[in-house]
Amino acid sequence: VLGLLVWTLIAGTEYFLYPAFGWVMFVAVFYWVLTIFFLIIYMTMTYTRIPQVPWTTVGLCFNGSAFVLYLIAAIVDASSVTKELDSHNYNSWAASSFFAFVVTSCYAGNTYFSFISWRSRTLQ
Repeated sequence: VLGLLVWTLIAGTEYFLYPAFGWVMFVAVFYWVLTIFFLIIYMTMTYTRIPQVPWTTVGLCFNGSAFVLYLIAAIVDASSVTKELDSHNYNSWAASSFFAFVVTSCYAGNTYFSFISWRSRTLQ
């Protein structure tokens, strides 16, 4: 839900005029789609039918890459928000920046728990 907020707040503005917001949109939409994909896989327990895939490693790689790219996108988003660019879009961009950092912290926590899960798998 928070990732959805990030890209909808930006998509409702003239973000295409500023390349930095295009990067934030790419990261937000890309990881939102992948998160929904993995959510469906886990809710339907499809991962139990495909044991060849190392799901703990996949989860760690996914969450780790999401954390790193979302952190970069959140920093780019926050540094690109200025009142001088377009005061009409300022509030949406500022809110998207806040939520991008919230999503980053969620992915950071998830990366930590994925690492713990991956580590316990490899020690067995």
